[in-house]
Amino acid sequence: MSANVDFAEVQKFEDLASRWWDPTGEFKPLHKINPLRTDYINLHSPVTGLKVLDVGCGGGLVSEALASFGADVKGIDMGEAPLNVAKLHLLESGLEVDYERITAEELAKQTPETYDVITCLEMLEHVPKPASVIKACADMLKPDGTIYFSTINRNPKAWLLAVVGAEYVLNMLPKGTHEYDKFIKPSELQQYAFEAGIEFEDIIGLHFNPLTQRYWLAPGVDVNYMVRARKIKS
Repeated sequence: MSANVDFAEVQKFEDLASRWWDPTGEFKPLHKINPLRTDYINLHSPVTGLKVLDVGCGGGLVSEALASFGADVKGIDMGEAPLNVAKLHLLESGLEVDYERITAEELAKQTPETYDVITCLEMLEHVPKPASVIKACADMLKPDGTIYFSTINRNPKAWLLAVVGAEYVLNMLPKGTHEYDKFIKPSELQQYAFEAGIEFEDIIGLHFNPLTQRYWLAPGVDVNYMVRARKIKS
């Protein structure tokens, strides 16, 4: 396997895997934001009948949502327990997703220019070399395909809200879920993308009001943000 795996990060999600589909448990924030993310993706890239790759799929929240829209979905992750949970949940949902334990870099060697849509959501901040994952995703994207990233900005506000607030004050996430040094500024992500041969088409913020428990997408990328990108035309 590729060296671009932080097994301590993988273990965090292995330990929580059995509760992945509990909408009131540790993954409650992912359940809350999932419709926002997948509706945004399906709005800009209607996925019915398209080949979709979900990189860092975990327990399958995004994969299943996109499959429910009619996409032909493959989900990959390096966490064995989350993948087992994802596979078991298919028995409950009746959907079809092809799950595999493999890195993006390894899959890219096997499937160049294969996918119409690639999603890599809340994953880049958990690997040692995010640029390597971005390059692998770009290599697997069809020339006219679209890729979606989401991650967390690196600044004092992001540290205060995404780490201190979410993990220690509001207890929305398990303590230690995120490491501030691994957060990625939009300018850094844009540079990684450019070096991989893809360019931003849109960038939008994911916002949260702790008083109303409401999530929404809007301009402003101080903390959580999503990017839509395509291959640079030669």
